Amino acid sequence: MSSPLTGLFPHPIVQAPMAGGVSVPQLAAAVSEAGGLGFLAAGYKTADGMYQEIKQLRGLTGRPFGVNVFMPQPEYPGADASTTGAAAAAPPDAGAVEIYAHQLAGEAAWYETELGDPDSGRDDGYDAKLAVLLDDPVPVVSFHFGVPGREALESLRRAGTFTLVTATTVEEAREVERAGADAVIAQGIEAGGHQGTHRDLPEHDGAGIGLLSLIAQIREAVSIPVVAAGGIMRGSQIAAVLAAGASAAQLGTAFLATSESGAQPLHKQALTNPLFTHTELTRAFSGRPARGLVNRFLREHGPYAPAAYPEIHHLTSPLRKAAAKAGDAQGMALWAGQGHRLARDLPAGELVRVLAAELAHARTALSDLPGTGGDQR
Repeated sequence: MSSPLTGLFPHPIVQAPMAGGVSVPQLAAAVSEAGGLGFLAAGYKTADGMYQEIKQLRGLTGRPFGVNVFMPQPEYPGADASTTGAAAAAPPDAGAVEIYAHQLAGEAAWYETELGDPDSGRDDGYDAKLAVLLDDPVPVVSFHFGVPGREALESLRRAGTFTLVTATTVEEAREVERAGADAVIAQGIEAGGHQGTHRDLPEHDGAGIGLLSLIAQIREAVSIPVVAAGGIMRGSQIAAVLAAGASAAQLGTAFLATSESGAQPLHKQALTNPLFTHTELTRAFSGRPARGLVNRFLREHGPYAPAAYPEIHHLTSPLRKAAAKAGDAQGMALWAGQGHRLARDLPAGELVRVLAAELAHARTALSDLPGTGGDQR
């Protein structure tokens, strides 16, 4: 399905922005050069750090690319009324965070490090990043963890930027459309990493919607284009989401394994390591539901981790870094979607070409089926 978004790149393939050092400029450039849409992840970076990566990426490719920004979490008491849905969020339980810190004391001792400061900040430099993106516009900007205000989206549009916002439910998709975004990213429960829910409600843990069902529901609820995200690893799956009504597919875990990805080698290897058989949604590492490979840390601490983002993210950051330095995959946040076992160790540009070929093959196979207008033998 064509749209102003898909007019920016030849193949309906978007490389998901993966924060934490995975979506580096080399990865985004390789994807864009191959005809997909490469993305930088501004999450957990300073505004200047984001700007420097944009500058580096522009030196690597002249093709369109995107930048992803985390929405600020509401400050308490009160809430940030400039972001849709923020007022509905519940304040983090400081007591629960303190209890979790005590539970993690053994981890800190084991890795010979200190726990992080849970009160290191809640807004991720949102205003400063938005100012940079308005002053030096990029082709595409996407948002996670909420919906920007209408004024911000209109300002980006005037600057020539196409905007996308993640939604995990029909109600969230309607919020995205009402706010004035150009397109919505329908994120199914299969997706690796953080769920982009607009309101972090503990009672909704694990109650997400499968991608194909979510696309169908969102397509009937909104008129803006839909980008499908969640567990997509093959061109045949891209064909499926396009047939369901999406304009493009966003893949994260598939690109995490590529040679240009900035992911830790242990993380890449774990995707297909038989020791890691499945994924689960967990709050263990960040305090927000995120899908990762089940390892020791997730099993031991996931059941008790409170709903407190980004407090828990800040608290566990030194532990995750120490585990990676020690080469201990059992203590790392191994974000991965449900299709992780299908990961392929390929250069990112080659992966785009393989996915495009698989998509073309799937479309041909579908057109040859009886009743589809193809071969009727």
